[in-house]
Amino acid sequence: MSDLFDAVADLPLTIEATDRTRRDRETSSGFVRATTTFHLSGPDGDGTSPTGRGEDVTYDTEDHDALADAPPFDLAGEYTVASFSAHLDDLELFPTKAPERETGYPYRRWALESAALDLALRQNGLSLGEAVDRDSQPLRFVVSMRLGDLPTTDRLDAIRDAYPNSECKLDPTPEWTEAIIEEVAATGAVRILDLKGLYEDTEVDTEPHPALYERLLDTFPEAVFEDPAFTDETRPLFDGAEHRVSWDYPITGVGSVEALPFEPNWLNIKPSRFGTIESLFETIEWAEARGVQLYGGGQFELGVGRDQIQLLASLFYPDGPNDVAPGGYNDPDVQAGLPTNPLDAPSHSVGLSWD
Repeated sequence: MSDLFDAVADLPLTIEATDRTRRDRETSSGFVRATTTFHLSGPDGDGTSPTGRGEDVTYDTEDHDALADAPPFDLAGEYTVASFSAHLDDLELFPTKAPERETGYPYRRWALESAALDLALRQNGLSLGEAVDRDSQPLRFVVSMRLGDLPTTDRLDAIRDAYPNSECKLDPTPEWTEAIIEEVAATGAVRILDLKGLYEDTEVDTEPHPALYERLLDTFPEAVFEDPAFTDETRPLFDGAEHRVSWDYPITGVGSVEALPFEPNWLNIKPSRFGTIESLFETIEWAEARGVQLYGGGQFELGVGRDQIQLLASLFYPDGPNDVAPGGYNDPDVQAGLPTNPLDAPSHSVGLSWD
């Protein structure tokens, strides 16, 4: 057990009622995002009944639709954070149908674990920072986007015009022309290029393209390259540049990190991929002990999940190229009045919450 998890494992929580709510929203990537928020409520010492919340970021809408036919999970009882996690080992997280993809299991598990931690902190009058003895810091973030099937820099330019301090994470594709590459590089705003070479059976799978990889490595000498697909043709391109490689899709815990082709210099931490609080905290400590640079990742969260990944980033990796921009940056149209980079450090309010 990690020291970070030790700090919260024995926090008591009492659950009297459970509920869930559904959200749907158009995104800048051209799909409708659905999420489900789980609500766990119970008494605290002040005679009130606080609620802990966690967001299920399962990507397949069918998996959220299926919950409409299922009663709320019966989770009433007295627990600690650790014993609640153990209780979930035997809970059928998808009671009406198996998830469309195996990733559904850790995503839903994370929603319930984060809701329980949020409730435990609230019932004990603690912020997460106080519980783990960390201070929140101003949060540096990147704006993530694709440039379209027929790539243009229109959205990148619109974001930069509205918010000149914006830094970016972009998803290059083989359709990027030399002109697009040069235009993007000229902004000086790119911190991460997400090659998406490891995704399987998704709409964003991107086959490795050696010529594109080579051109990008030469043109963006300061950028971090996330999830390259290594083949006989692409692996040699990163000889001597391994320190510029980051991993996202395969990272689900310490074991997955240790199975990488080489010890990483960068990791993208998406809490929902880990499933459990313990696995997340154990991986953060593993990385800190080895000087691995971390940054947070998002999953198009629509509600409390966005606040939670921002909070975790502000406590553990605030200066990284955190892909946790406020949700308005994911809207199809560029909105006015969005928070700018960096976000001010959150206050130490109770719970697993930003404010």
